[in-house]
Amino acid sequence: MNDSINPTRVSIVGSGFLARGMVYALENQTDLEIGRVLTRRDIENCRDFPDRELLTNSVEEAVNSAEVLLECSGDPIHASNVIEQAMQAGMPVVTMNSEFHVTAGSAFVNRGFLTEAEGDQPGSLAALHQDVCGMGFEPLVYGNIKGFLDHNPTRESMEGWARRQGISLAQVVSFTDGTKLQIEQALIANGLQTEIAQPDLLGPRCKDVSAGGAELAEFAEQLGHPISDYVLADGVKLPAGVFITAKHDAEQQPYLEYLKLGAGPYYTLVRNYHLCHLEIMKTIRGVMTGDEPLLNNSSHPTVSVAAISKRALQPGDMIERGIGSFDVRGSAISIADYPNHVPIGLLMGARIRWPLPPGEMLMLDDVELPETQAFDLYRETLTQ
Repeated sequence: MNDSINPTRVSIVGSGFLARGMVYALENQTDLEIGRVLTRRDIENCRDFPDRELLTNSVEEAVNSAEVLLECSGDPIHASNVIEQAMQAGMPVVTMNSEFHVTAGSAFVNRGFLTEAEGDQPGSLAALHQDVCGMGFEPLVYGNIKGFLDHNPTRESMEGWARRQGISLAQVVSFTDGTKLQIEQALIANGLQTEIAQPDLLGPRCKDVSAGGAELAEFAEQLGHPISDYVLADGVKLPAGVFITAKHDAEQQPYLEYLKLGAGPYYTLVRNYHLCHLEIMKTIRGVMTGDEPLLNNSSHPTVSVAAISKRALQPGDMIERGIGSFDVRGSAISIADYPNHVPIGLLMGARIRWPLPPGEMLMLDDVELPETQAFDLYRETLTQ
């Protein structure tokens, strides 16, 4: 840890639910403090923010006010622009923004220090991966735990949940329709150099994480490689965390059974929490003491997240945003199998060219995409 007299300054990108929690958390630290908080909102109207004196609309001011940038806007287009400026300034970047990573993040991997933080599911899985491999396990499944899934929820129900949870409508939709889950598992597949079993993942229903993990492990063994996937609760409450299902040496079987991991051959290790903003601080401290990046999308990703239409789309329809919309949802896919797909993170202000039925994967020819930094970076990644 740094000397408390000279705390590390952290500028935050985003002023939503996660950023507000981070401000409260950093108030009580002696080795970390807030530089500035970058927002695109009118600062005078940010009455729900803990300390409006910290807010700025200037990217330059946010970058110049800290030693580390924490990007947690959830917006891949905005994040690409801000991270570009931070890296030009030689600033290490910590994120809690899997949406950014699977859209344009790969283009930044070799430009500077870039890591997803521990605390959300991808970072938690990456940390669990380090622990599991350090104990000699051989992972077969990198798993997310999903309690509920509705590919096409109603606006009325989503607005109710957004009010109840105090988070944005787009976030609630992306959590509910599985888009965020698909994005997170795509990041894991790329960052930990594994694969997916099929488009949209397998996602077996289960009443027990170990049982679901074993089912997925059997698929992985049939495929001949580890997979990134998830389990879906089947009428029970499962922990809000992540898991790895793995094998170990035969000689360890009696020891692992005695230690309550079961008789094998598959052993499931569960991290039954992810505490987002509270765990981010651990990653930031690691950056300052020389840790390697915990997780990023790698410079040569093999998995992306395509946009699947939720409703019939007509020529001229504008998709205001892809992630968390009522127009499309995300599905993890192999880039090699669908090279012309539209990454869902790029669908912001896009227009539909011709009629598309519900359940259709959107291709680049199907839409007019705005020219953005993120789109340029995505194309750059494909040519690497």
